[in-house]
Amino acid sequence: MKRTIARVALAALPLVNAITPEGMLAAPRRGVAQANPSGDFAIYTSTNYSFDDKEATTVWQQLDLRSGAFSTWSTDSNISEVVFVGPSNTSILYINSTNEAGDGGISLYTADANRLSSAKLAASLPAPFSGLKAVATKSGDIHFLVYTLAYPNGTAYNEDLAETPASTARIYTDIYVRHWDTYLTPQRNAVFGGVLKRGNGTYSLAGELTNYVTGRCNVTCAESPVQPFGSSGDYDISPDGSQVIFLTKNIDLPLANFTSSQIYWVPFSGSVNETIPINPIGATPGAEGASASPTFSKDGSKIAYFQMDGIYYESDRNIIYIANADPTDLNVTSVAGDWDRSPDVLAWSNDGSVLYVAAPDLGRERVFPVPIDAPADYQPSNITDEGVPAGMQVLADGQILISDSKIWSSRDIYTVNSEGNVTKVYFQANLVDQELAGLGPQDVSEFYFSSNSTETNLQSWIIYPANFSADKTYPLAFLVHGGPQGGFYNSWSTRWNYKVWADQGYVVIAPNPTASSGWGQNLTDAVAGHWGDYPYWDLVYAWDYVNENLPYIDTSRGISAGASFGGYMNNWFQGHEMGRRFKALVTHDGVTNTLADYATEELWFINHDQAGIFTSPNETSTYYRWNPILFYENWATPHFIVHNDLDYRLPVSEGIMMFNMLQVKGVPSKFLNFPDENHWVLNRENSRVWHREIFKWINYYSGLSDAASPY
Repeated sequence: MKRTIARVALAALPLVNAITPEGMLAAPRRGVAQANPSGDFAIYTSTNYSFDDKEATTVWQQLDLRSGAFSTWSTDSNISEVVFVGPSNTSILYINSTNEAGDGGISLYTADANRLSSAKLAASLPAPFSGLKAVATKSGDIHFLVYTLAYPNGTAYNEDLAETPASTARIYTDIYVRHWDTYLTPQRNAVFGGVLKRGNGTYSLAGELTNYVTGRCNVTCAESPVQPFGSSGDYDISPDGSQVIFLTKNIDLPLANFTSSQIYWVPFSGSVNETIPINPIGATPGAEGASASPTFSKDGSKIAYFQMDGIYYESDRNIIYIANADPTDLNVTSVAGDWDRSPDVLAWSNDGSVLYVAAPDLGRERVFPVPIDAPADYQPSNITDEGVPAGMQVLADGQILISDSKIWSSRDIYTVNSEGNVTKVYFQANLVDQELAGLGPQDVSEFYFSSNSTETNLQSWIIYPANFSADKTYPLAFLVHGGPQGGFYNSWSTRWNYKVWADQGYVVIAPNPTASSGWGQNLTDAVAGHWGDYPYWDLVYAWDYVNENLPYIDTSRGISAGASFGGYMNNWFQGHEMGRRFKALVTHDGVTNTLADYATEELWFINHDQAGIFTSPNETSTYYRWNPILFYENWATPHFIVHNDLDYRLPVSEGIMMFNMLQVKGVPSKFLNFPDENHWVLNRENSRVWHREIFKWINYYSGLSDAASPY
């Protein structure tokens, strides 16, 4: 069963330019459109990269939400964050990424958005604070929140001013030595609050900043935002400036073993000693796992947040909760508690009666309105369809301003009403950016297929190359997503961009097997203890469907590639029949030896996905059963390995081991390493090399290249 995103004839698409890795990497990367309070205009960042100058340039753009006109708002690259706050709808407070002392701190400026030249210094802060949130109080003062690393004594940490120790030794007495790409230090993130006093049309910092987080300790100490991916979404300030909420990992449990996190309430004028947990374990039946997105309603009377049940499981289903913003009467209740989706973005309606949430759904991330009094069996209906939102904002007139991306567009900006009608499309990157010229929904379709592992029909994306014709044949590029919980969605990526791969001359197949999110929690959960069978067989069945039903794809010249779990799966392919179906394999930062899984940092993940803690490497253990190296004798397919030094999730030794074993066995293989990259390749110059080397490899073995060698 195949469905096409755009109803066009595949046999005769218009001639378009192919998108290159350089074009994709250099093209503008736009931030989320942020509207002023009256909804008259929005601003956002746009960053271009020049391979000639080896330099990125960021400007701020302004979008007139009435006329749809665009203009340059600011070319000052030191303006890093902007908040609309103050006496008028155009009043702003912004962070300047330097301060007058030049000591690694930042400055806060107030201005009128229509007259940036009128900006006035409000405060100079002695650390690299970020994550600005601010509101105006009845008195006219501004209460604001920012965060930065803090010493255990609560003072802000500034690397530029920190004393360099005589020794570089690190000593640890409990697990969680390092996380993502950083060794943990005594300095942890903390939310700080401050007051900008208004007087004579100007603002100045009144007193010292207050640290609301540092010092709340038990087994471990509170930290907010939670590293490495925490942001200003981990905390909020009430609209009247009187209350603060923030989330932290559960201080009563070891960090590496549990996902549990709690949300704390504190008066803005208070301190860490006055923090009160909103959702401690035991307060809300079943709710013990990770919390996310604590957000005040627009009248400040309610708090919405997400929380998972599972205390060991980072991909459990997010459930919506509402609490009163009153620590003496929190009255926490779930909303649409049985809804079989896992929302991860939320915004309040203006009247506080509805939450707009975004959740993975059938290969997209769709926006759903959910009444705050929705019963457990309520089934929300989506008001957006294609794409994945990067951000959404409820405007003064009740419309929702969406900034999203799609496989064919790096940024679309539009408004939709609560009934799901798109009221205005302001911007589509594929119609503006030269590098994306010609891309569109005609480049993408999807199909559903059955597998022996699940009763759920499974979905896969198809992405066509430039100037595709169904009367021709193209080699297969078979991509396997990471996670394993997660998925391939209708979204733009600057790391694994389906269209860049397709425009090498492939038809890309990107399946969503067992573990994928957006088809019900059971499908996501089923991968635990089954890394080597359920998703593997789903991928076999996806390949079979392509081979039997899509005559324009030449599977005999196919290649397979994947990162993280997708890298593991390509290592697993190598030792199994599936590996012989491809001319070449690509593994980016994947697991080679599951018996070494405890070299990772987040033990909760391994314990959950391997269905238990590591005990002994016997044949009944999933750590043993799903180990790719058990099938070393079958390895034969040319294999490209990428692994980076700063990947502490899957240490670089995994990639080196895979490469060494391939080399000893005489299997054509190549190893690419970036000493300055983590689990991902983010530097544009490094990414250019990543694409160049991988495409050289796969294009040689698929026959797309006439090169004499893949090396």
